Amino acid sequence: MTSSQQTPALFKPIKVGRLALQHRVVLAPLTRFRVHASHVPGPQQASYYSQRGSEPGTLLIAEATLNSHDAGGYSHVPGIYTDEQIKAWKKVTDAVHAKGSYIFLQLWSLGRVADVDFLENQDPPSPYVSASSVTLTGQPRPPCPLTEAEIQDYIAVYATAASNAVHSAGFDGVEIHGANGYLPDQFLQTASNTRTDKWGGDEKGRTRLTRVLRWSACLSCLMTVFPDMGMPNPRPTPKLAYLHVIEPRVAGPSDTDTALNPDENNDFLRDIWNGGEGGEERAFIAAGGHTREKALRTAEDKGVLVAFGRLYVSNPDLPVRLRKNIPLTPSDRSKYYLRGNLTPFGYNDWPFADGSV
Repeated sequence: MTSSQQTPALFKPIKVGRLALQHRVVLAPLTRFRVHASHVPGPQQASYYSQRGSEPGTLLIAEATLNSHDAGGYSHVPGIYTDEQIKAWKKVTDAVHAKGSYIFLQLWSLGRVADVDFLENQDPPSPYVSASSVTLTGQPRPPCPLTEAEIQDYIAVYATAASNAVHSAGFDGVEIHGANGYLPDQFLQTASNTRTDKWGGDEKGRTRLTRVLRWSACLSCLMTVFPDMGMPNPRPTPKLAYLHVIEPRVAGPSDTDTALNPDENNDFLRDIWNGGEGGEERAFIAAGGHTREKALRTAEDKGVLVAFGRLYVSNPDLPVRLRKNIPLTPSDRSKYYLRGNLTPFGYNDWPFADGSV
């Protein structure tokens, strides 16, 4: 048996877009509420991400990051829309690249999930908006439906944020947060989208915003024009680096070990994804509730990358521990969301397998 045959798929190299990863363990995007009140990352973020990129050739997906002032509605989460935020993120990406690893940014707009009081009290105040005027359980009032002009503004905001991330902050790419009830998801779901214009109705209408956001983000990263540069066709089909999907066993903040029905899986998405681009196999990231054993099996059976969240919080050297089967430090949920805490506590003080921090 060759060395290649002995190596589990989880630890084999793989191409993700133009990036050559050395294994298939990915850091999932994790909101931690640990940045400054001005939505600016600090030195702790540079340390946090460089620790988790310490195994060369690792792909990290940075936490969900606000595209604009109006896209927000939470305190102590990062943004990518001011010069100060961009410069701070550049220190993070430089630290990750110095370890020989790669980092993408997750672009984020909250919509009706936002804290209404926070929106009204920030300077300047921001409108409380969504796809439609459908009240979210627990919110004091319904959001205002976005107008056509406001939708176009959001599309432009995503494009600018993507450009800021890649061209100015040094990220290797971006992904659009389209799940968990945030703004793009509010357009996708009939429970939150009751529109009758081109942004609602059937599947084509409800998916329109997500499709347009994909285009705007891709083109903003591709179409910066330098002297003597350009292309005859500025609108080719964007070749996405990967598709990142949450597994069915995850429901909100929890997951289940209960056996799922055979048809409760993401195989149909993998089939569609790999049926594109002339049938070329493309990178697919599966996230949610993976143990070492589940990750090994998923990578072997499905040929995918596996994103870890909770275990990566408490094990900054997770790829090494998984490969060498070193015992994992259990995660501690009480330390996940220490809002506004700018110290290393519960953030950068988790030990590596060799005992260092």
